[in-house]
Amino acid sequence: MAQRSIGQEQVGFAGRERAASSLDALVSLIDGSQVAMLIDPLYPAAKGEPAWPPLAMLRALLLSIWYDLSDVKLAKALYDRASFRRLCGFSANEATPERTAFVRFRRLLVAHRLDRTLFEAVTTQLKSKAVMMKTGTLVDCPTFGFKPPALAGKGFSREGL
Repeated sequence: MAQRSIGQEQVGFAGRERAASSLDALVSLIDGSQVAMLIDPLYPAAKGEPAWPPLAMLRALLLSIWYDLSDVKLAKALYDRASFRRLCGFSANEATPERTAFVRFRRLLVAHRLDRTLFEAVTTQLKSKAVMMKTGTLVDCPTFGFKPPALAGKGFSREGL
């Protein structure tokens, strides 16, 4: 069975400029052809709906690691966040994989012992370009010594907040 065709972004956004994100820069840093050679042969859909493109699925799993997302949250984020869609290659108006597609894809990678190989290949590519990605929760707190003016001098400390 065939794979889905995704990423017809030019049709929906012609003539409109968008703000670039850090994820947009990552697209050019990851050589998809290197990892595609490993996963393309083992990911045709044998029955049912057409398969999601393997490179898009791998990029989605990378997002789940980098942003510490469960499969459910990843599916919602792909539906909701334009930067996630662009990194994976989905246009704004098309469907995205549901959580079970990520489970099946991850199991396929593990069954063929490609999970670590692929993630290490991507990590090596990024490190060679002086980019380091880590797993974790995003925190929107640039400084810890700051006391809000409304609370300063009123017996409140930053530790108590």
